[in-house]
Amino acid sequence: MQLLMAAVLAASTLVSPQLSGPFPVGTFDAHLVDPTRADPFQPSKNRELMVTVSYPAKRKGEQAPWLGQGLATAVDPIISSPDYLDIPAGSVDWSGTPRQARVNAPAVPGRWPVVLFSPGLQTPREFYEGTADDLASRGYVVVTVSHTHETVAVEFPGNRVEWGLMADAKPETMKKAIDARVADMRFVLTQLPRLHKWIDTSKVGIAGHSYGGYTAGETMVHDRRFDAGINIDGAMEHTGEGGTYAPGEVVKNGLDRPFLLFGGDLGERELSHVDTSLTRTWADFWPNQRGWKRDVHLDDGAHLGFSDMQWSVPQIAQISPERRAGLIGTIDPRDALAAQHDYVAAFFDLHLKHRATTLFDRPRHPGIRLVRSNTVGA
Repeated sequence: MQLLMAAVLAASTLVSPQLSGPFPVGTFDAHLVDPTRADPFQPSKNRELMVTVSYPAKRKGEQAPWLGQGLATAVDPIISSPDYLDIPAGSVDWSGTPRQARVNAPAVPGRWPVVLFSPGLQTPREFYEGTADDLASRGYVVVTVSHTHETVAVEFPGNRVEWGLMADAKPETMKKAIDARVADMRFVLTQLPRLHKWIDTSKVGIAGHSYGGYTAGETMVHDRRFDAGINIDGAMEHTGEGGTYAPGEVVKNGLDRPFLLFGGDLGERELSHVDTSLTRTWADFWPNQRGWKRDVHLDDGAHLGFSDMQWSVPQIAQISPERRAGLIGTIDPRDALAAQHDYVAAFFDLHLKHRATTLFDRPRHPGIRLVRSNTVGA
């Protein structure tokens, strides 16, 4: 994997990482409306979503922008603020930064397994397109989903931007969000055959980061069409602020299908099933999981390092070393990207394509640790 470091100037474009799979990638956005469901955040309207589809393609067409112009304008003051990057607004040309995927490139015929991806709480799906595009380059159709009115902003056709409407993190609000997310993912899977011709809906995976990781597990509980899932650094609970412990059904009941936990660090604490300092949910889930399971840890990686911040932050010179470490950790970003992409692909290769791998028996990447239980046989 190649991670190019660009010289950063004001309003600079960034360089997205090269794809690691054998296929070029095509991409398109789709606007979906569920006529059977009211939007939980705006009940007077039907639920509508935006998704991005990435797929094996021929090397034709222009590179897609990382963020659309409307979304870039909307989120720049937020992502540049002291709460996140802490850089002057306008430092990065988000919409001028290209992905490796090409807009509407002709698809490579085949029967490609499908993977749906759910982003972190209030996070745009666009901040995970690097992961999606890389997996698509290895022979998958990957669909990233924006959860409207929970996500901070979603850009719809005609430059319409719908803003997030989550006013708090109370338990009832968090429960509303996870229920909406599960329904969103199930609806998107139902719509996929009309969106892309070359998909194999008998081989379906789901993954997500942070609250998206909770979404992946909870969706599998409610829908057996999903064959395998990954939780990337996400607590599986809707406890919210000041609420009593409220783990998801996936924690209480486990799954009879494969599920991977892929965690990172928060300071001296780690998210794993042997450390309950960040959440009890992984430890509670572990003995209830009946299907294949592994707990993979990225040492010295931070929470937002599992998003496109992993490759973009190192290119933004205005970010202080301390802020950079807090956002993406201290692991070499090239090592982190290679590990993340290889482990996500190896998991779905194993369980959707039935290709053997040794990555879950012994780590081969810097920073990767396989978390073992102290309990015999666990």
